[in-house]
Amino acid sequence: MRSASAAAQSRQPLDEVMLAMDVVDTLRHQEKVVARELSSDARDEELKQKLKRIYQAQGIDVSEQIIEEGVRALQEDRFSYRSPPSGFSLYLARLYVSRGSWLPWAGGLALLCVIAIFAYQLMIVKPREALPGQLQSRYEQVLEKAESEAGKNAVESIYAQADSSRRVDDAKGMQQALGALDELERNLDQSYTLQIVSRAGKRSGVWRIPDINSSARNYYIIVEAIDDSGTVQQVAITNEETGKAETVSTWGVRVDESTFRAIAADKQDDGIIQNNVFGQKKRGYLEQEYLMPTPGGFITSW
Repeated sequence: MRSASAAAQSRQPLDEVMLAMDVVDTLRHQEKVVARELSSDARDEELKQKLKRIYQAQGIDVSEQIIEEGVRALQEDRFSYRSPPSGFSLYLARLYVSRGSWLPWAGGLALLCVIAIFAYQLMIVKPREALPGQLQSRYEQVLEKAESEAGKNAVESIYAQADSSRRVDDAKGMQQALGALDELERNLDQSYTLQIVSRAGKRSGVWRIPDINSSARNYYIIVEAIDDSGTVQQVAITNEETGKAETVSTWGVRVDESTFRAIAADKQDDGIIQNNVFGQKKRGYLEQEYLMPTPGGFITSW
């Protein structure tokens, strides 16, 4: 009995609080109706009377003290919801509550970021870090193939440019140097004979009148590069008329008039040029060795 009585006493304050909250809620609803016409004191008294009638109609016994407490609570704005102040904690709380909507997207985005970072490391960073070592290896390899001073100087010149790019971490410059070393190595590896073209329907020589001197003539012998297997090779040639480098299989080499006429006479004799070797290019050398006199200079079209 004592425990039941104690429990009843402990529930009493809670019941009164709940009743007071209900009173305040009812007051707010009734206040909207009464507030437009009555003064503050008259409004409070009118609200009290309305509350008594409302609760009496419901069979609820509400003391004068609770009604007074409800009116004071209404005036003090108690038992009403107020939005929590904005702040970082509130932002985190709302973010946590809404995690079901954004967490899958965030996970997907994080996965994409990981993939992008991995791809960047694999395709950009690693090759970039490997460039200095590749340059050193290619430099040593190509330099070993160069047999002439001109070839060695060409290798050293490219490597010096590559080293300058390496010092400033210029990946593009280092890649260009690698490409130049590859091209130089291809030239060093080439071995062919410069053979004068002597086929039916093909010219063996041409002459040009230069723009700067219309009374002069430039003579050219048409040659092609033939390797040991008899295959025509493509060779990088700079056209002296345009200044452009072209890769061609046949080109004209400038000669003096006497050499030009001697070759022409050889062909006119029986349609075949007996002495048809103009020069050669040895493996390991950039320079072509000429067996006939030439001041240098080439053309690629005629």
